[in-house]
Amino acid sequence: MKMNKNTIFGWASFLTFLVGVALVLLGVLKYEDYAIGFSTTGIGFFFISWVFNALKGRV
Repeated sequence: MKMNKNTIFGWASFLTFLVGVALVLLGVLKYEDYAIGFSTTGIGFFFISWVFNALKGRV
C-alpha cells in the first residue's frame, strides 16, 4: 500500500482526533477533579487534528 502525503495527513488527523476524544472522556468520566485540564488539552488535540485535515492536498 503506497502512502502519499495526503494519506499520512489523513491518518495523523484521525489519530490526533482519537487522542483528543480519549483525553476529554478521561477528564469527564475518570478524573473529575482535573476535568478542566484534560478537556482543554483534548480540545487542543481537536484543533491540531483540524489543522492536519486542512493541510491535506496543500503541502
